[in-house]
Amino acid sequence: MEKGEEMLNINRNTGRRKIKKITAVILMATALSTLAVPMPGFGVRNVITAYAAQTPEVAAQGAILVNETTGEVLYEKNADTRFYPASITKIMTALLVAERGNLDDTVTYSAAATTNLESGAVTLGVTAGDKISVRDSLYGLLLYSANEIANGLAEYVSGSVPAFADLMNQKAAELGCTNTHFVNPNGLNNANHYTTPRDMAKIANAAYNNEIIRSIDTTVQYTFPATKKRPSAKIITMGHKMINPADPRYYPGIIGGKTGYTSKAGNTLVTAVEKDGVRMIAVVMKASQTQYQDTKALLDYGFATVEENRQTPAPAPQENVSANTSNNTSTTGNSAKAGVVGPGANMTKKGQQKNAGPGENLPSESRKPEQPENQQGSPQTVAESESAGWHQSGQNWYYIKQSGQRAVGEMLNIKGANYYFDGNGIMATGWLQDPNGDWYYLRDSGDMIISGWLSYKNQWYYLGQDGKMLKDTVTPDGYRVNHEGVWS
Repeated sequence: MEKGEEMLNINRNTGRRKIKKITAVILMATALSTLAVPMPGFGVRNVITAYAAQTPEVAAQGAILVNETTGEVLYEKNADTRFYPASITKIMTALLVAERGNLDDTVTYSAAATTNLESGAVTLGVTAGDKISVRDSLYGLLLYSANEIANGLAEYVSGSVPAFADLMNQKAAELGCTNTHFVNPNGLNNANHYTTPRDMAKIANAAYNNEIIRSIDTTVQYTFPATKKRPSAKIITMGHKMINPADPRYYPGIIGGKTGYTSKAGNTLVTAVEKDGVRMIAVVMKASQTQYQDTKALLDYGFATVEENRQTPAPAPQENVSANTSNNTSTTGNSAKAGVVGPGANMTKKGQQKNAGPGENLPSESRKPEQPENQQGSPQTVAESESAGWHQSGQNWYYIKQSGQRAVGEMLNIKGANYYFDGNGIMATGWLQDPNGDWYYLRDSGDMIISGWLSYKNQWYYLGQDGKMLKDTVTPDGYRVNHEGVWS
């Protein structure tokens, strides 16, 4: 399948998806011929969701906005294009130091670490023989973006910069990065040193799960110790302007971020924000002095969509059926009622007395349905059109494929999200069980939840990357669910 703005490459878990304004997401018949992809079984892809909030205007060449609480990509622009990262590289450096180092250890800076930096590289005047704690070094790395500090920390962890670069690449692969290659710990220009907005968001999310990094990265000022070259201490200030409450670019709720700039990379910026239990990560790459404006537009859009979700009431429960992986056939097997019957519905509610859910990453359960419209913006009904795309009959939604046939008894991937249509061709919601006995959950808008927690009848369930409810295992954020899928 060819890649395009309206297409999903289903051979990759991180296929291309484009955010559209709601008037474009509202699937028009002229654009629908490439949007519906029959799914062989439940081969779930990452979901990108469109909302009625104003789609942000982003001037940077590359960008992504991810709701890390639900795993949804809310906006992307050239998210899989390779860019030079500049100093946002240091997020990965800090993550590895925080994971493998001791804050009270001492870093002895070598001549190799403190020399041979390119002209104009930011430094804190550290020279060969200086001894600085890991803690102070991390502040110098993340607040001041000192390049010799990055080199010294790399040598502290791995013995040499090349060995540390190998470790960076190993960690990137562990985090699911597929278009990233590091050759140094500081981000100075190198043709073989690159990443993408999508990969950088994965690295940033891992870093800001680390308490050490969050603590350092929300510090506005820090007193960096004296060095041999500079006999007095130096007050350093956070370079990310949106973190400083005294700066007009300040953005509430930031838990971490990093700036970057080289002549080849342009301005790069990573920002993580948490509000009301929702974490957003915005990455901007190859900007031309618009990095803060672009980031604010992305974050405003992201939290506006969250607010829309919370204000949309959930509809009454409706019938749902189990999945059948063959196309255009009547469904068989165990049936379930959406919002009424699900896995563990009759079991003891062991988690009922807990005040909060594990991980606090609950996907939205009552989102505004992505109701398709025609070119004039009014909802299509059966009487108006039977062209390819979405149609509504009463309170029910159904889908006409490019072939002209109605989707019946099958899972379709439509604009990057998975929808199931029952034996009558009605879009299903709620709990869904496949012939193998695995459970899935479809939101009120019809799309399948992936990589997140679901609160249902005072029980907590975790839906994995493929949408399957996890059972008798430990979730990615470290909580055990029992054989019926319930956090206990």
